[in-house]
Amino acid sequence: MWRFKFWYALFFSLVLLSCNDDSDKITPVVHDHLVSSTTGAKFSTQTFQIYSALLGLNALTDLIEFDVQSYRIVYKTMYKGNPIEASGIIFVPQNLTGPAPLLSLHHGTTFVNNEAPSVTKDFTGLEFFSSVGYITMVPDFLGYGTSSSIFHPYYDEGYSSSAVTDMILASKEFLSDENIPFNEKLFLAGYSEGGYVTLAAAKSIELNPIPGSTITAVAAGAGGYDLKDLLHEILQQGEYVSPSYLAFLVMAYNETNDWNLPLTAFFREPYADELSTYLYGDYNADFINAKLTNDLESLFTENFYQELTDPEGDSDFRDALEKNSVHGWNTSLPIKLYHGEADEVVPYQNSEITIQEFEDQGSENVSLTLFPLSNHVQSLTPTLVDVIFWFDTLK
Repeated sequence: MWRFKFWYALFFSLVLLSCNDDSDKITPVVHDHLVSSTTGAKFSTQTFQIYSALLGLNALTDLIEFDVQSYRIVYKTMYKGNPIEASGIIFVPQNLTGPAPLLSLHHGTTFVNNEAPSVTKDFTGLEFFSSVGYITMVPDFLGYGTSSSIFHPYYDEGYSSSAVTDMILASKEFLSDENIPFNEKLFLAGYSEGGYVTLAAAKSIELNPIPGSTITAVAAGAGGYDLKDLLHEILQQGEYVSPSYLAFLVMAYNETNDWNLPLTAFFREPYADELSTYLYGDYNADFINAKLTNDLESLFTENFYQELTDPEGDSDFRDALEKNSVHGWNTSLPIKLYHGEADEVVPYQNSEITIQEFEDQGSENVSLTLFPLSNHVQSLTPTLVDVIFWFDTLK
């Protein structure tokens, strides 16, 4: 489990390490996207070498080249038609001898506000990618960090992609101001919710290119892409090991789409009351799951459960799932999907459906790697190791 925690921290901020912090050094700037930047922690190559050795991944030590400096940025984006400030963190390799590629990393589902990438003051593992030569950008997503006053628009395609693209634009403004050299190569990667965000951002950027950046490769692990199929697969199980994820999705759509329905319209008591208390940024998934039930028919009200299980019925929720699904499209981008065949949180069939959609649309440079007998947690390490070495061949 300790080994998993390090890698999971690449997207969830779980590993602890004391670091030098210059967080009182704030440089306000005004740009089209960038609002401000704050100098953060520094990390040495020795730190990364120690961790790669502890993990038994000695091959990774050969890739480690750079100390890393972090910066927290605040940037402009939109929410419900109005401007809003969001935040994220940038990790910059030190003593670059030439322009570096950009890498946008996207974290998985988190319920705790202080686990947002730019908020935690701990070593997270996100820094590792910069130690091998990427300028690494990690958006908090809306609903975390600077924008924590709003409910996270979970699995919303538009807000998922704009949080990424607007941070990339703001990061490029910051890098230009700081005279940090970067090239046109742009890599995208993420796991779990971050996998979904990665595909949403890739599709958006391909349709509306970012000036001066070209997507080089895309890696998405264990995301839910076809959301109606994801719901179908979960409902077929009858019981679900992570009811907090479904509750999060329902509550997010209720807020993001301005349905403004009481939680009792979706959840039976006492679960509606538990969610109104515990799903607002202070408690993690394990705590919330323990307050709910794995029996979905007992979790949801009779009317809402019938709405979920009737594919022919009139349902705002099912319509929202279809609207926010990221289906495979015709693309020449190199895209790799990853999934564990024993994934109990996001069934692997969702990735199979998505890769088939890509192929049906004429995409030829796409692939799916399945990990036999690996669940949602166990698939993270092999996914990230493969991504690191694949990206390195294209860097």
